[in-house]
Amino acid sequence: METQQQSWKLKISFRNATILVCSFNLIAFLLLLQGFLSGISLSTRRLSPDQLDAVEMRYVKESEELRRAMEPLELIKRVREIEQETNVEPQAVQPKATKQTAAADLSKRLTNFRPLNDANSQRALEEWRKRKMERARQRELEKNGTAQA
Repeated sequence: METQQQSWKLKISFRNATILVCSFNLIAFLLLLQGFLSGISLSTRRLSPDQLDAVEMRYVKESEELRRAMEPLELIKRVREIEQETNVEPQAVQPKATKQTAAADLSKRLTNFRPLNDANSQRALEEWRKRKMERARQRELEKNGTAQA
């Protein structure tokens, strides 16, 4: 009896078990593949070519309706209105002489404005500095007054 158990142990090794499991997986895979492929062929055989075309046409129509439903029609209309408004109103073209005189006038005003602006800026800056220094002195006096008390 012991010899039978030893011979049984020798026959089942890791190598033999691995081969057995792999072969079982291979057979299962082939059976599943066959079932899958036969299922596909049966589903296509059930419909005649005319029915298949009708199903495809219905699918195409539904997808086309969905695509049209998703278009932003109001936005497209508004964009077209804006384009028409800009095309209707032509830009007024000014003669070169008018543009040149306006540019010269503007440049004269700017050159005349700069000296006045510089003087006003300097005066305002000096007043600001004086106020800032006065505030700093007031704060210093308040600090000293609170520190002494």
